[in-house]
Amino acid sequence: MGTVAGLDSSSEYTRIVVCDTDTGAVVRQGYAPHPAPGSGGEDGTGAAAGRRTETDPQAWLLSLGDAAAGGVLEGVQAIGVSAQQNGLVALDEAGDPVRPALVGNDRRAQTAAADLVDALGGREAWAQAVGAVPQAAQPVAKLRWLARHEPEAARRVAEVLQPHDWLVWQLLGRPRRRTTDRGDASGTGYWSAATESWRADLAELALGHPVRLPDVLGPAEPAGHTPEGLLISAGTGETMAAAFGLGVGPGDAVVSLGASGSVFSVHHQALAEPTGMITSLADATGMHLPVVHTLNAVRALRGAAELLGTSLEGLSELALTSTPGSHGLVLLPYLEGERTPDLPHTAGTLAGLRRESMKPEHLARAAFEGMLCGLADALDVLRGRGVPVGRVFLLGAAADLPAVQAIAPALLGAQVVVPEPADYTALGAARQAAWALGVSRGTLSPQQPPMWPAPAGRVLEPGEELAVGQAVRQQYATVREQTHPGAFG
Repeated sequence: MGTVAGLDSSSEYTRIVVCDTDTGAVVRQGYAPHPAPGSGGEDGTGAAAGRRTETDPQAWLLSLGDAAAGGVLEGVQAIGVSAQQNGLVALDEAGDPVRPALVGNDRRAQTAAADLVDALGGREAWAQAVGAVPQAAQPVAKLRWLARHEPEAARRVAEVLQPHDWLVWQLLGRPRRRTTDRGDASGTGYWSAATESWRADLAELALGHPVRLPDVLGPAEPAGHTPEGLLISAGTGETMAAAFGLGVGPGDAVVSLGASGSVFSVHHQALAEPTGMITSLADATGMHLPVVHTLNAVRALRGAAELLGTSLEGLSELALTSTPGSHGLVLLPYLEGERTPDLPHTAGTLAGLRRESMKPEHLARAAFEGMLCGLADALDVLRGRGVPVGRVFLLGAAADLPAVQAIAPALLGAQVVVPEPADYTALGAARQAAWALGVSRGTLSPQQPPMWPAPAGRVLEPGEELAVGQAVRQQYATVREQTHPGAFG
């Protein structure tokens, strides 16, 4: 009996959930926004682009303190920390940041990522080395950007951490030892999920000189204890914590609907894919988390809604007055180019225009079908590598749209679960804290996390619509292949 806490330090806020150790029931919560970080332009001057790319790490601690105000953490016995992924905290020999932390989808590092691909000999070389091809957001690309654009700061870098690593280190009182977990390490671009080891040579390739990297802890291994004796678990990245909070296991996949999309699944082995469509991450339980990203998801719905002068809710209502296949109208939703398939310089395509199909409801349905067919293509990349998918968790605000729920099961070809709203990232961090606490007390096995109840949610079956859904997917695939022959190799 007792309580544990999970911290979710996202790009915008800190959320704390305090849970019963045995049942996972939430007993208290805390919340506080982060102070707004600076924004940077394409030239790295902090100018007009408006994207959040940098922040003082101390802002995360200030937000954490505000979220914990009023006794939120009173009586907890262990804390798990999850935080935004792909951040880079570069420290000097004294352990102080050499510059503000680089966070978020910092497009300034796009050229740096491309440089790194060439430096190692191409996409396949990176996929074999670490299970991922460098992207602008990854720490490895940020290191190369730092070396190219801020060489004086780069020369002072002695050690690199990610946001969750840095927060754990601060909570522990800045001990000599720095730690991370295999999940967050797997997203850096210099840790191999296949060999479960750092590729320090790739960090050196990016920065230009060797740097210290944190010790990688196992899923149930504690990072240490605070000066007050509070256990701090290994922590992990947001994606891994959310999967753990949802209770995702083998046979499950998660489809996340943001402006862009992602599909991931728990699998028993690391997957490398030569073109880089699969990013081979590790999860928070000792398994693996292959991820496939798409650049276009809800942005396709928003574009269609703006074109039709309506909201997402209005677009959903319109779509449901059409029929499967949208009277032959097909939208390839590659509005920002695409990663899956690899079409970085393309644009979207609207095909099948006939007099009878040129109606708002058919365009509305084509937007939903195009978005979901694109995500189904991403899901098939995993299925094609032997990942079984019997159930799909659908996340994101758009998952609640009636048109998404009506269309998704048949197009994704699986049972779909839309979980009730909750901060599953913080819940996953709390569950990890309970696991580490139980192992330290001898009440839990390092191989078996606490069996907290599955989240409540709406369960949707493809049923008799499965055949219709597959016909819609075939219509979509035909247009895709005609427009981009061989896009999937």
